[in-house]
Amino acid sequence: MNPIVSVFAASPDRGRGLARDMAVRWALAESGQGYEIRPLSFAELKTAQHKARQPFGQIPTFEADGVSLFESGAIVLHIAETHGLLPTDHAARARAIAWMFAAVSTIEPVIVEREVAVLLEGDKPWTAERLPMLEARLRLRLDDLAAWLNEKNWLEGEFSAGDIMMVCVLRRPAVALLMGDYPVLAAYVARAEARPAFRIAFAEQLARFEASRG
Repeated sequence: MNPIVSVFAASPDRGRGLARDMAVRWALAESGQGYEIRPLSFAELKTAQHKARQPFGQIPTFEADGVSLFESGAIVLHIAETHGLLPTDHAARARAIAWMFAAVSTIEPVIVEREVAVLLEGDKPWTAERLPMLEARLRLRLDDLAAWLNEKNWLEGEFSAGDIMMVCVLRRPAVALLMGDYPVLAAYVARAEARPAFRIAFAEQLARFEASRG
C-alpha cells in the first residue's frame, strides 16, 4: 500500500514548490515510491482528526506500514533510511544525516527570521534597523555553506537526503534574492532542480495547486 502524505488543498505558495511537503514528495520520487495525497484545507488542518497525526496542525504528515510521522525532516529521514537515500558507509551516512539537521537547524532559522521580518513586521518602526543585521546573519551562513561546497557537486560525495533538505531550504525566497552573490550555491540548487525526481515532485505539487483552482 502506498504511503499517504497530507498536503495543502490549495498551497499558499501558488505551486512554487516551497511548501514543506515538497521535500517529502522529492524523497519519494528519488526512491521510486508511489504515494497518495490527503489534501487539507486550512480549517481541516486544525481539526482533532488531523492534529492526532500532526499535533501542531501543519503539513506534511506521512502514514505507511503502521508508521505515522510529522515534520518534513523526520519524514525524509524515514524515507531515506528505508529507500536507500543515505550512503551505505557508516561514517558517510552519519554525515549525510548531519547535513539534514544543518539544513533545518542552522540554515533555515536565519532564513525564516529574515522572511518574517519583512512579511509580518515590515510596518514596525524597528524593522528598518533590524533588517541589515538579519541579512548579515543569513549571509554568514551562506558564506560558510558556499565555502564547504566549493567545487563539490553535493554536500557529501553522492547525492543524499542531506541535499534534499538543504536544497529545499535554499529555495526559500529570502535566499533566492541573494543567489546572484553566491554562484556556487546557485549552481548547486540548479543541479538539484535538474534531477528527474525533483522535476516529477515539482510537477505533482504544481498539478495539485492548479487542480485546487478549478
